[in-house]
Amino acid sequence: MPSAATPRFSVIIPVYGVEGYIRECLDSVTSQSCPDFEVIAVDDCSQDSSGAIIDEIAARDPRVRAVHRERNGGIGAARNTGIAHARGDYLLFLDGDDSLRPGSLQAMADRLAETDDPEVLLFDYVRTHVDGSVEPSKSGKHIASIGDRVVDPRDHLDLLRIFAVVWNRVYRRDFFTSGGFDGAGFRFTDGLYEDALMVYTTMAAARRVAGLEYVVVEYRQRRQGSSMRSSSPRKHFVIFEQYQRVFDYLEGRPGLDDYREIVFERMVSHFLYTLARGFRIPRSHRRAYVHQAGRAYRKNEPKGFTPPPGITGLKFKVLRTGSYAAFESLKAANGTRETAFRALGRSKRWGGRKALKTYYAVQRRLPLDDDLAVYSAYWGRTPGCNPLAIHEAAKKLAPNLRGVWVVNPAHAGKVPAGITRVAPATFGYWKAMARAKYLVNNVNFPDSVVKRPGQVHLQTHHGTPLKRMGLDQQNYPAVAKSMDFGKLMERVDRWDWSVSSNQHSTEQWERVYPAPFRTLNTGYPRNDVYYRAGAEDVRRIRGALGIAPGKKAILYAPTVRDHQKDAFVARLDLARFARELGPDYVLLMRAHYFYGADRELNALAERGALIDVSRHPSVEELCLAADALVTDYSSIMFDYANLDRPIVTYADDWEMYRTCRGVTFDLLSGEPGDTPGVIATTEDELIEAFRSGAWRGEPAAALRRAFRERFCTWDDGHAAERVVRAVFLGEETPAPPVVPVADRTPAPTPEAAETSAAAAEPEHVAG
Repeated sequence: MPSAATPRFSVIIPVYGVEGYIRECLDSVTSQSCPDFEVIAVDDCSQDSSGAIIDEIAARDPRVRAVHRERNGGIGAARNTGIAHARGDYLLFLDGDDSLRPGSLQAMADRLAETDDPEVLLFDYVRTHVDGSVEPSKSGKHIASIGDRVVDPRDHLDLLRIFAVVWNRVYRRDFFTSGGFDGAGFRFTDGLYEDALMVYTTMAAARRVAGLEYVVVEYRQRRQGSSMRSSSPRKHFVIFEQYQRVFDYLEGRPGLDDYREIVFERMVSHFLYTLARGFRIPRSHRRAYVHQAGRAYRKNEPKGFTPPPGITGLKFKVLRTGSYAAFESLKAANGTRETAFRALGRSKRWGGRKALKTYYAVQRRLPLDDDLAVYSAYWGRTPGCNPLAIHEAAKKLAPNLRGVWVVNPAHAGKVPAGITRVAPATFGYWKAMARAKYLVNNVNFPDSVVKRPGQVHLQTHHGTPLKRMGLDQQNYPAVAKSMDFGKLMERVDRWDWSVSSNQHSTEQWERVYPAPFRTLNTGYPRNDVYYRAGAEDVRRIRGALGIAPGKKAILYAPTVRDHQKDAFVARLDLARFARELGPDYVLLMRAHYFYGADRELNALAERGALIDVSRHPSVEELCLAADALVTDYSSIMFDYANLDRPIVTYADDWEMYRTCRGVTFDLLSGEPGDTPGVIATTEDELIEAFRSGAWRGEPAAALRRAFRERFCTWDDGHAAERVVRAVFLGEETPAPPVVPVADRTPAPTPEAAETSAAAAEPEHVAG
């Protein structure tokens, strides 16, 4: 048994470009029931916030060690670094976007004890897909074939048919560090397919291998592959070097003739699989790939090797020739029927295109206009939100850039002067969409929009995700039933840039929208106004809304419920709430923009019980006008927090909401960073919060400070400028602001604005 100073397991996690997944990965390890482990998380100079995240977790959990490499070396080098720091009896390699099933370490510890510490323990895994489906591995039957025995792999060659990766097995550390080509220890090599080399060499060296029929790892099948990988078009050619190292290792070792034959068959199958995945080998490099594959085949072919039967064996024989022409002829013969059907389908679809679509297709053949940007917000509503802030900043910083807004006819009358607009599904719209260099939106453009080479899509988003978004929604039927997630990901694939206002958002966007966009950790451009508005702006906005001097304005802005989208349903007695606030207060009611006009709100507004601001074009102005915010789960709370004014959470249906829609953290925990102020779960509690003064007391202010530190991290009044410089001007991606939130000065409160106005008035002297 291991000594107290020696953990049973060293879990080695290479970390690069996994900020959306690494918390979940580490949590899956640190929450294991077996306590006898250490985690070595190796930051391979990740360009995102992954390194900071592992530092944060290591600071509060002594079982986690964060190691930072000085230079990026790839996943193999990161694993080697982890091995050098490992102290455990066994090495478990876990990728930063995967996770361990509960109870896994204990199951492995028990099995290792039962089998007297074998050199290698094999275990099962599942593959999780972005659509939420879970695919069992094909390894289970091979692991089951050895039962409870400890075996020599040379006598059980089917074990080589288990997926050749290092994260579906654990290695005894003394075996791993004393093996290899020269007895100095096994080491991972550079480049792709390092797992195959490690698996086939360690299995050849091992004499005692056991199995565990237990699903240990949840392997995340990412849509775009690992971000630790090279972007070179010939990056997959390293597969030939890796397999040659395997055969060099096997050369001259006795008793491995049958072993070599199985590895050879696995190698050729791997060559074919990589070639079949067309996105892996660009067409311009396939001829060279087939040529090298044929050479590797002929060099390492075991004497008397017989290819598999059927079409697979025919592919083996053709690949052996190294002739790309012969290989393509085989593919053509096998795919003629499918190709014909695809061509027929295309001809039928194009035959029914309408004139506008034909016009759009023609426009896409013309040159891009590098000085044109198309903006849109909230599915063609009035210009606003982050896109409008970016548009305004671009006019100053990139004056040559012309902006055109997509606005539905129903909102055309509210478009501010000086803004050029086009209506959807018109000739002007399709021309702009086809020719504009830049496409900017806080939601997605329609599926019918085709992204041209050279076009730049900027996704600004329009909130911080408390509720589950993107692929997470697959687990919540209330919203999933109306969502085509395949189409969603096709839209996400068009993004080049994604704007984020805080680290929480960045991690969520990276995880729930798995695509190769670049994140801009700039803050939200729409929040710039909260740091730039002055006292006169606050007074002007309040005057335009009809808020009398001396009144305290309470903005009530609840979010939409996915099960109640048809009409606005007030979750409290608005007339009573306004009445109980008393004559010194005025209630600003902001229903979600999904809802149309509401009779009850109209009636209450006519009676003077409240001011209905549901159709007001600028939520930022409403926030500047308000002395306090009352909301439930709306993302407005994260933006309003920039103003450092009181926030009251009225959450009468929290359990229902988080069950139906899902949430990313516990808003009602009362913990610093989770809760922005006073919590009320009933109407009486809400009223009492204002009667007692708790809404603006010191406990609420302390919670608000912690909330601002977590969610207003990068908002400082210059977010739009940072976005414009990075996207439109091509400058280096800006670093997030470093001035602490507490040291940033937001717009003055309404009370301060009125006080400054009174102080500025000349004193009246009686005659």
